[in-house]
Amino acid sequence: MTTGSHIAWDDTVLPFQLDLPLIRGRVARLDGVLENVLAQHNYPPVIEALVAEAAILTALIGQSVKLRWRLSLQIRGNGPARLIATDYYGPEEDGQPARIRAYASYNKESLDHDAAPFSQIGQGYFAVMIHQGDDMQPYQGFTPISGKSLSDCAQTYFAQSEQIPTRFALTFGKSQTPGASQSWRAGGVMLQHMPAIGGSVAAEAGSGDGGLLSHADILAGAEAENWNRANILLDTVEEIELIGPSVTPTDLLLRLFHAEGPRVFEAQPVQFGCSCGPEKVVQAMSIYSAKDIATMTTPEGVVTADCQFCGKHYEFDPKTLGFEAAKAADAG
Repeated sequence: MTTGSHIAWDDTVLPFQLDLPLIRGRVARLDGVLENVLAQHNYPPVIEALVAEAAILTALIGQSVKLRWRLSLQIRGNGPARLIATDYYGPEEDGQPARIRAYASYNKESLDHDAAPFSQIGQGYFAVMIHQGDDMQPYQGFTPISGKSLSDCAQTYFAQSEQIPTRFALTFGKSQTPGASQSWRAGGVMLQHMPAIGGSVAAEAGSGDGGLLSHADILAGAEAENWNRANILLDTVEEIELIGPSVTPTDLLLRLFHAEGPRVFEAQPVQFGCSCGPEKVVQAMSIYSAKDIATMTTPEGVVTADCQFCGKHYEFDPKTLGFEAAKAADAG
């Protein structure tokens, strides 16, 4: 494979459709995006792994959102890894890249560096939020932390909250090509069985962990057979095929599903990007009084703020912050 092909497929999400009723999917590859996400912080390896998995999940799930929408994942737990948060910003215009950002909050003293990354989350919830614009109420869906990975949590979310059987095959980690430095890469395939018109399942009928729904509760007959066939074929995928760069996403789909006639659509490029800015800090501070702002002021006479996603540092005159300052500006 040429270097040009390698560059073309990195940091993209490729949608596809199988010639099996109602089964569609996506292939994602993250290279520079993931490297940039993790370069913003000096995370320990167990947290890096959680952020990497959340980022590739976000790329796969987020590709379906419309222009200028935002999809967010939040994984909150009572373990050392308290929060993993990601955002996928839909393109501003057709043909433009989408943007991804992610960060983690954790208790470094209680981390078990020898344990599986997922075990650091503990009990909590997996949430998906879709922001359609300032004048629209955001969609929010929550399911309990379940399974053995963030991928398992996402599969449970789609079965329980959307009643859409979903499967993820992911891999991520540091890789090195000859003559290049070590860098982060991630790759994955997402399969979904879209619901038939009018189909639904009672939420209390779940056979999964804790009574949650699984694909077995949603599909039956020929639909179940087609879904099982697609999953058996996906089971044959190898990590090196997912992560590339020697196998293109189109070649991977033909290798896995050649008899199912995969049809691919236009790939969506993605890049690292943050939406922070001084105006958003001012807005966030607008709930505080001048007295509150005084407690946040440094000995040098400024209020500082750092973006948790990209690390950008901001400094403000305390007189410009808070709801009293906002009222004074409006009066002026």
